[in-house]
Order: sequence, then C-alpha cells, then structure tokens
Amino acid sequence: MRVWFLSAGLALMCMAQNAAAGTVLIVGDSISAGFGLDTRLGWVSLLEQRLKREGFDDKVINASISGDTSAGGQARLPTLLAEHKPQVVILELGGNDGLRGLLPTQLQQNLASMIQQSQEAGAKVLLLGMRLPPNYGVRYTTAFAEVFPKVAKENDIPLVPFLLEGIGGVPSMVQSDGIHPTAEAQSRLLDNVWPMLKPLL
Repeated sequence: MRVWFLSAGLALMCMAQNAAAGTVLIVGDSISAGFGLDTRLGWVSLLEQRLKREGFDDKVINASISGDTSAGGQARLPTLLAEHKPQVVILELGGNDGLRGLLPTQLQQNLASMIQQSQEAGAKVLLLGMRLPPNYGVRYTTAFAEVFPKVAKENDIPLVPFLLEGIGGVPSMVQSDGIHPTAEAQSRLLDNVWPMLKPLL
C-alpha cells in the first residue's frame, strides 16, 4: 500500500510538471533564423539549451524566416497560434521594414495587431526592439526606434529595448554584410533576451 501511494505521488508530480510545460513561439526574421550560420549555433538553439539547464520543460518553436517583415509575420501568425498554442510569443520583427524604408506607422499597427492576437489566444508576449544604422537619416531612424517602446507601453508587455545591444557596430560581432550577427554574437543575443523572457516562463 505504501508503494502504491509513492507511485501515485510520483505520477502526480510528473503530471504537474507536464502541465506546467509550455511552448515558446518565436516569430522573427533572419536574426532569429540564424542567417549565415549553422542554425544549431543560433541564439534560439542556445535558448533551448538554457531552458533545459535551468529546469524548464518549455518547447521552443522557431517560426522565423529570413527577410520577413512585420506584415509577413502578421499574415503568418494566426496559423502559428492555432497550430502551436504557445504560452509565450516572442516577436522579433521590424528590421526589414526599416531597411526597406516602410512607414513606421505601419510597423506600429502590425506589431500591435500581432500582440493583440497573441494575447487573445492566451499567450504572454515579449517584444524585441530594433534600431537602424544612422545612414537612414535621423528623422526616420528616430521614428522607427520609437515604435517599439510605444507599442510595448500601449499593450503593457515587456520589451528588450535593442536586441543587438553590444553587437551592432562591433566588427567582430557582425558578419561581412555588416548586419547579421556572427556565431560568437549569439550568446550575447540570448543574454539580451533572457532577463525579460525568464519571468514569462
């Protein structure tokens, strides 16, 4: 009888752990897709490893596509939410909007829509901010950068102010194109994201 109670207790513990495990969905562009790298070296793969080391059972779904814009992410999101039912959604989009000179107001609308869709599906949302090189002009780069904190504040979600903090503009941290992070920079990307992500898990 004592053995039965022990087994039942262990089973209940396992059920509780499985119930607590969730899915982290990352909707991003080339930065999260690991452009130019073995994807096993990308920050998303490093995230999976850190989750396991720290005792989290959460599954990571990387739905990032190189070249994607906020409009592309918005179009893909409903299917992703329905398929994966994530507990956390990480939005890493906007860089390509800026590089193409698209309107910051449209970026703001797209991000807000994605946040609201995710929240309506029961997910917590983390927004990863981006900035542009200065050669795009002060007026445009300022308007672009202001989108991320504004959207985060209006929707009451956490924000990583600048995903490429400590990476952008550092020659050893970017590939020859001057944009995409190197393999050596991936751990820094994760370190930039982790403090804001961990409380959501």
